Amino acid sequence: MTGETEGPAVVFILGCRLDDIDAERANLRILELAEGNGGAQVVTLGTEMVVHAQRDARFRAIVNASALSLCDTAGLLWVARRRGAKLHERVAGVDLIEHLCAGAAQRHIPIYLFGGMEGVAAEAARRLQERYEGLIVAGARSGYFDESESPQIARAIRLSGAKLLLCGLGFPRQEYWLAAHLHETGCGAGIGVGGSLDVIGGRVQRAPVAWRRLRLEWLYRLVREPRRWRRQLALPAFVGLVACEALHLRRGLVS
Repeated sequence: MTGETEGPAVVFILGCRLDDIDAERANLRILELAEGNGGAQVVTLGTEMVVHAQRDARFRAIVNASALSLCDTAGLLWVARRRGAKLHERVAGVDLIEHLCAGAAQRHIPIYLFGGMEGVAAEAARRLQERYEGLIVAGARSGYFDESESPQIARAIRLSGAKLLLCGLGFPRQEYWLAAHLHETGCGAGIGVGGSLDVIGGRVQRAPVAWRRLRLEWLYRLVREPRRWRRQLALPAFVGLVACEALHLRRGLVS
């Protein structure tokens, strides 16, 4: 194992911490955390989550206390770069999982997949093991459970020997669950991965590469799943909030 990567610089957007770290460095850092015993929580931050954090102080505190807060959407990337971040790309959840599994296979780090409908995590695990020879999947289970079952689930993950937990319960539930139970699982690192397990497991089709290059993955999802339109209202809300914050900052500099 090489020495630990240097800690990233940070920017704050609407009170939420965002680490100025690219995908490659994030991948290495998460693998290092997984090999430790710190129970490090990693957040894949998106614009919708930042908007939610404006009315949920508890969620915002979890984001700001995380070991890493990664840029997962084009809107955050644009704002972060305007504020001096050196980010060249967003750290997309699906791509991050693929890179982490490649690294976990090489380092023999057992992973656990937690989330999605019945069978989704198991199918995602099967596909990942086909792609990455030597990948150790310690376990997989759906994201449908009663909160009273959480201690039992955390204990099962601990007994599995997993060191890297991929938690796809959707935000803010996955962030709340990791903040409350990650240390009980014995995992060195836990990441909220949203609907990435559905994509990897084949339940949801990802946007073609051309759409991703244009940073229009969100629009592709909306076209295919019109019921998501309410969630997309977070984007204009985010733009308005950022504009107000920027105006306030400029006024502060002038005064």
